[in-house]
Amino acid sequence: MDLRNIAIIAHVDHGKTTLVDELLKQSGTYRENQATTERAMDSNDLERERGITILAKATSVEWKDTRINIVDTPGHADFGGEVERILSMVDGVVLLVDAAEGPMPQTKFVTSKALALGLRPIVLLNKVDKPAADADRALDEVFDLFANLGASDEQLDFPVLYASGINGWADAELDGPRKDMSALFDLVVAHVPAPAQVAARAEPFRMLATTLSADPYLGRILTGRVESGTLKAGETIKALSRDSKKLEQFRVTKVLAFRGLGQQPIDAAEAGDIVTLAGMSKATVADTLCALDVETALDAQPIDPPTISVTFGINDSPLAGRDGSKVQSRIIRERLMREAELNVAIKVSDTPGGEAFEVAGRGELQMGVLIENMRREGFELSISRPRVLMRNEDGQRLEPIEEATIDVDDEYTGTVIEKLTGPRKGELVEMKPAGAGKTRIIAHVPSRGLIGYHGEFLTDTRGTGVLNRVFHEWAPYKGAIPGRREGVLISMEDGTAVAYALWNLEDRGRMFINPQEPVYQGMIIGEHSRDNDLEVNPLKGKKLTNVRASGTDDAVKLTPPTIMSLEQAIAYIDDDELVEVTPNAIRLRKRFLDPHERKRQAKASA
Repeated sequence: MDLRNIAIIAHVDHGKTTLVDELLKQSGTYRENQATTERAMDSNDLERERGITILAKATSVEWKDTRINIVDTPGHADFGGEVERILSMVDGVVLLVDAAEGPMPQTKFVTSKALALGLRPIVLLNKVDKPAADADRALDEVFDLFANLGASDEQLDFPVLYASGINGWADAELDGPRKDMSALFDLVVAHVPAPAQVAARAEPFRMLATTLSADPYLGRILTGRVESGTLKAGETIKALSRDSKKLEQFRVTKVLAFRGLGQQPIDAAEAGDIVTLAGMSKATVADTLCALDVETALDAQPIDPPTISVTFGINDSPLAGRDGSKVQSRIIRERLMREAELNVAIKVSDTPGGEAFEVAGRGELQMGVLIENMRREGFELSISRPRVLMRNEDGQRLEPIEEATIDVDDEYTGTVIEKLTGPRKGELVEMKPAGAGKTRIIAHVPSRGLIGYHGEFLTDTRGTGVLNRVFHEWAPYKGAIPGRREGVLISMEDGTAVAYALWNLEDRGRMFINPQEPVYQGMIIGEHSRDNDLEVNPLKGKKLTNVRASGTDDAVKLTPPTIMSLEQAIAYIDDDELVEVTPNAIRLRKRFLDPHERKRQAKASA
């Protein structure tokens, strides 16, 4: 059977996973009476809740005697560590672009990786039946994007299809028959070359591991594309590190291949196949699995370094241990080390005291997903404000700059530009009409300036703005950027918040808690209307009296509090504050200092 390996690239919410659903359906992967779900490739709970792809996943379909292995790549740059490795497994890419929005920042990030590998893309303009769709404009923007990314003449001569993934059709012409996806299947078979490795089936077995996962029955499993040779279950092979050092020798217990949404054991893996192997105990991502007589490792794609760092610590608040079952630093460390092994874009290191851990990653969303997964597993944590990682080159201090692409209503453009180019030290690169009364703004802004900005941005645009960001370059340090302007309201007592007390505090600022919530000394319960922190008493009840007067028995009417999501809370806090994360609660608090640290700070201020 002929073989094709392709990846699908798209920005968040451009319809990539919905398209894969249709390809599975129309290729006959499902039985006629089989129960199916929407977005079948989004198997993770968080992926379904947030509507984004976090983990790269593969599937396989058959079309006219050709097996097509399809890799669904993450659409967000924070999970780009997955993308950089996955693209080395495929021979072609389908670039999916929303016909109304055009290519967006995350599309640019993944496409640049694909073009650098020499892959020739197929451009699929999706959602062309939307009222705001402008396929010609989107196509022009894709061509400009390819040219800006240094595409070759071959890559610029790309085929184009027009599609509606949700309605299940793709055509070579905008006004085509709009029946099914056969045009896309046929184009993939005709345009994407067969794996070059097929000719190397007589050579010794070699495979580069690109993703690592764990199975409750098989243990550690590695997935990758077979570069040469064949392999059967039961054979003994070895693992080589990037510098060709032998890591281990092991017997392959299972060889699995993707068939539809699942994986099935196969008799033999041949060159060009994307397969999963089980049986190893040490081998990891970027290692070479090979026959015993092979001495040289395969080249592995370099992974972009982390750009932000967050401190994970134990929860040492007075309410610690009430919700979660995993509260010890040893267990937190084991979980973080396991995550760092599975995800090469994350780096974990111990802090001097050993009670906290520095976790470096790509962005706030990646950190938020990791913390959310841990709290669902029963962990209690305290999380610091994200810090941007700097570089020193030739004695010069460099910081990461991000390209922010913003779509806002015309009336809010002035406010957004003022915020980005003023205190946040950004530079306006481009500003153009985006249709339907909206303006597209592209700015280069230091990563430090964008931490905590999203909430303020939504307020400034009345919730109608869309902000996308992607790493652009390293640039000289741009100086101090002011942090949050407002102070916070801090509880001075331990106990349960009282509605009457919160009602009296509403003049001081907005609240973060509801009545009857437990509070403790040092917990942040609201935002002060001024720039200084204020200690308040949320437990102070109404004094009882036997004198009746008009209005004394009226019910207290409270303004609904601001309830922050995990990412909003992490971005909101200041350097001397922490987010307390438990399975059932997200709280903000001031950082508790031990007596020695308090004395040291008192001496320093004196």
